[in-house]
Amino acid sequence: MSDAPYQTLFIYYLSGKLSFSEKLGADFIGNWREEDSSFLFFSSSARCLVEALVAKHPHLTLEDEYRMSYNDWQGGRTAPISVGRFHIAPPWLQSTPVDPDSNRLDILLDPGVVFGNGMHPTTRDCLIALQALWEKTTPATVIDLGTGTGLLALATARLGARRVLAVDTNLLAIQTTRANLYRNQLQDRVLAVQGKAESFVDYPADLLIANLHFEVMKRIVAVPGFFSKSWSILSGLLRSEARFIADEVTRQRALISQAWVQEGIWHTFLVRSA
Repeated sequence: MSDAPYQTLFIYYLSGKLSFSEKLGADFIGNWREEDSSFLFFSSSARCLVEALVAKHPHLTLEDEYRMSYNDWQGGRTAPISVGRFHIAPPWLQSTPVDPDSNRLDILLDPGVVFGNGMHPTTRDCLIALQALWEKTTPATVIDLGTGTGLLALATARLGARRVLAVDTNLLAIQTTRANLYRNQLQDRVLAVQGKAESFVDYPADLLIANLHFEVMKRIVAVPGFFSKSWSILSGLLRSEARFIADEVTRQRALISQAWVQEGIWHTFLVRSA
């Protein structure tokens, strides 16, 4: 297969929460819930089905609908990329053979309709930060908060982490991550669970990864268990947000070991706790 898994996406934006257990037919891809809204993804037009669904559930309202190509939804054509030792490829594209003498780390990644195909600057810098960390030490246990497609959790397992917990608040992200774990035969070392990021900060681990919205990041660094981790990688931060997080980290006597800035906008920190 040489193209994306879906040619066209049909997306229906509903106000109100739709149960994840709702059966919506063979062309239904998934339900992305965002606070009090639900985004339903289909591979073919489902206007009549969605209208019937809304009629059955008075708390739901069809606010809008969109039709776009899969590549447009992902922000461009999903293609194999290399970031340092990592070679990340969608399963529907032929990857170059691995040289048995190379130290390349291959990851098969199907993002589905979840964001996180490896092309965003913050994701790339997190992958670079992971490799920089593994040159210093070898974390055995990792927690990845806001895992999305599971890419960073997969990357830590490829580097040699023995036990990884991947967390996301959205069930569709967790379903996507679990599929990618099996695709890479890493389901025995990575556990994907649904939940709020801040509820898992106290989980014991050598390394904590958080590539998240600023509001969530603020809550994470306020949890006492955050500073029990030997290392953390924090990303997804704009300039003023990065200053705030840096101040909070150093106030707790942790050290920003390395920092990366992409396009003068996105900031990523590798933090060493005291």
